Amino acid sequence: MASTVYFTQAITPQTVVRVYEALGHPATGKVGIKISTGEPGPRGGNWLDPQLIRELVELVAGTLVETNMAYPGRRTTTEEHLQVAAEHGYTAIAPVDILDADGSIELPVRPGGHLSRDIVGSHLRNYDHLIVLSHFKGHAMSGFGGAIKNLAVGLASPVGKVNIYSAGRSTSHWSGTDQNDFLESVAEAAVAVTDFVGHHILYLNIVNNLSVDCDCNGDAAPATMADIGVLGSLDPVALDQATIDLVWQAPDSDDLKERIESRNGRYVLEQTEQMGLGSRQYDLVRLD
Repeated sequence: MASTVYFTQAITPQTVVRVYEALGHPATGKVGIKISTGEPGPRGGNWLDPQLIRELVELVAGTLVETNMAYPGRRTTTEEHLQVAAEHGYTAIAPVDILDADGSIELPVRPGGHLSRDIVGSHLRNYDHLIVLSHFKGHAMSGFGGAIKNLAVGLASPVGKVNIYSAGRSTSHWSGTDQNDFLESVAEAAVAVTDFVGHHILYLNIVNNLSVDCDCNGDAAPATMADIGVLGSLDPVALDQATIDLVWQAPDSDDLKERIESRNGRYVLEQTEQMGLGSRQYDLVRLD
């Protein structure tokens, strides 16, 4: 069954709100808005502009939520991570909650995969509703980062991130693993989160500043293609599939397509679909 994905080419604070409202699924109660605060560095800066998302954040009275990183950098401790969030302008628009500031909780994972549990920031349980607000871009490991990766790795605490990247082999040190095992682990973690949160979750992809590298890279390659737009769905699989299809249609997307293909990135969509997270079939509704 096809899922609905809403799309507008215009990237403004108003169109971000318009896509959210088109979903017809208001975020209520205590709302966590999952973003990436972005790693500072000499060629960082592709992360979402706080002023672009401010109207949506204020509309739902949301709290921006993030987790600490598992690699060296300025976001490995809560104190320094909050300082980065302030430097990047996020604390000026909303409260920022580092979900693992007080440790982790373990979520059950469906049996038969690589992970025995998904380890996320303990503050996740404090929220009634989640908006997974992703800056879509490339990624050195997964090929691309969108809704599914933001849902899975993005909500994992540092030990949970290592757990995913090692395909369940370790929570203490990075270990080499088969690429497909890693992507399958991302899918398992994403499904574990949605099993925990239930239907109180929705997804938006903002597709601009399209570097082949992620916002976690402070020395990211420059964007080499034009911005595409804002997309939203209640189905993260359909949302990421629709976003990738728009990338493939773009005449200037060779660099990003190569990054995604070289990491077998679209495989995660197959896996999440098989696990029942969503559908790769979608109806694209244009709001322009």
